[in-house]
Amino acid sequence: MTDSVLIEGLVVEAVIGVYDWEREIRQQLRVDLEMAWDNRPAAASDEVRQALDYAAVSEHVQSFFEGCQPALLETAAEKLAADLMEAFAVPALRLTLWKPGAVPAAHQVGVRIQRGDWR
Repeated sequence: MTDSVLIEGLVVEAVIGVYDWEREIRQQLRVDLEMAWDNRPAAASDEVRQALDYAAVSEHVQSFFEGCQPALLETAAEKLAADLMEAFAVPALRLTLWKPGAVPAAHQVGVRIQRGDWR
């Protein structure tokens, strides 16, 4: 599949981190998503029900972090990827999860994963 739907720079609030003080606050994360999706049916019909609704995906990501409070970005990325693939029948995705300010000398740090079949 060569088509995809993109969401870049989605800001979410999350309880995430390994230190005790991080478990008591909400921190901003930035999410970048590329989801494999056949865009031809939506293009032909001009109907949103044929498209991967990026507004619904964005809301789903926000809700995910309300209920998931992992210690590691790696855990958050794996769980979010699996959740999105199941909830939206996405066959493959690339996900980057950024944690701005986690390392004072760096603008941001993060993890990037790719899951599913991109054929």
